[in-house]
Amino acid sequence: MFDSIREIIFTVRENKLRTVLTGFAVAWGIFMLIILLASGNGFRNGVMSNFSGRAVNAVSLYPGVMSQPYNGLPAGRNIKFDVRDFDLARDKIPEIEYLSAGVWANLTISYGVEYLSLNANGGTPDLAHISRIRITEGMGRFVNRIDEQLRRKVIVLHPNHRKILFKDENPVGKYVTAGNTVFQVIGVYSDSQQFNNNNPPAYIPLSTAQMLYNKGYGFWNLEFTVKGLDTYEKNEAFNTKLREKFGQLHGFDPADRSALYVWNSAQQSIKTNRMFDLINIFLAIVGFASMMAGIVGVSNIMAITVKERTREIGIRKAIGASPFSILRNVILESVFVTVCSGYAGIVLGVGLTELADYLFVQKIERSGGTTVFLNPSVDMNTVFLSMLLLIVCGTVAGLIPALKAVKVKPVEAMRAE
Repeated sequence: MFDSIREIIFTVRENKLRTVLTGFAVAWGIFMLIILLASGNGFRNGVMSNFSGRAVNAVSLYPGVMSQPYNGLPAGRNIKFDVRDFDLARDKIPEIEYLSAGVWANLTISYGVEYLSLNANGGTPDLAHISRIRITEGMGRFVNRIDEQLRRKVIVLHPNHRKILFKDENPVGKYVTAGNTVFQVIGVYSDSQQFNNNNPPAYIPLSTAQMLYNKGYGFWNLEFTVKGLDTYEKNEAFNTKLREKFGQLHGFDPADRSALYVWNSAQQSIKTNRMFDLINIFLAIVGFASMMAGIVGVSNIMAITVKERTREIGIRKAIGASPFSILRNVILESVFVTVCSGYAGIVLGVGLTELADYLFVQKIERSGGTTVFLNPSVDMNTVFLSMLLLIVCGTVAGLIPALKAVKVKPVEAMRAE
């Protein structure tokens, strides 16, 4: 075995240019496979990260305007949400898990001599689950049921609000003024939602928002999460069910898309994932074809190698070398070149994806925005599978010329030039 290894190393040294060119073809093939798959995953992760401001199974409903008459009711009638809609969603639709309604207002709030404008979103405590709101450790709490029931004038701020109004002070428990209304700060939520605007919202109880900014009645939208809807088709059927139930309540045609707007994040997420699955399959085929081109190059080079060493192989057979030893040496050389080159391609590919990930993360942290390219990683199972594939392909690439070498007759080999 050690003799075979020494012989492989000697052959590689004697044919440096040929080995480098052969190895480059294999390394480039698997390098491109890694880069293409990582790029596909990077775009998927980047796009899906933009869903991070809300749960992936969240649904939003917005009332609209009837575009066509229905059951004697004229077109152009405005649909308005009220407590009946909230009760319908809570009691009659079992797929709904967390539920909130929305009323929002643009406020100018002040603390001492500092002030800023912000959007105050009124919602129920369930909004924390729907919008994935996380309170910063040690910075209070979110709106709770008692706040909602007692219509408390409390507010949860964003870190930017805290920085502008309170500087380095802890704002929890302090009071801010919005016009003639005084709100007590009960919490500061983290910035993990990655808002892509410069005006992130503050949160107040829904009942308080209704009382102050919506004449004490109704709301402007419904938001909720759903459970058990894990396919695009199930979500599509659920959307139809929503239109039918709310159509019965408000007297509009369920097919009238203008009367009720439905934004289903789960459906959009599934649709996006399907699209990226197709893209990744295409990229994998392209990368695999590049890798196979390198393997074909190895096979051709090994065929040339066997032809150049025909005389040597004849001498070996003449002095008693077994066909297996000749077969083994040629295959081992092929596998050695293929695996070493493939490993180099994997290292370079993974290294480049890690560098790209670092640079994009740094860019996001500096700009504070979002991206469509994030964490361009490759699953380690894919890497191991690629290495296994290289070993198999390297064996096959060396097997064909090796079989030709075994069939060489010593007398004919001695005559070869």
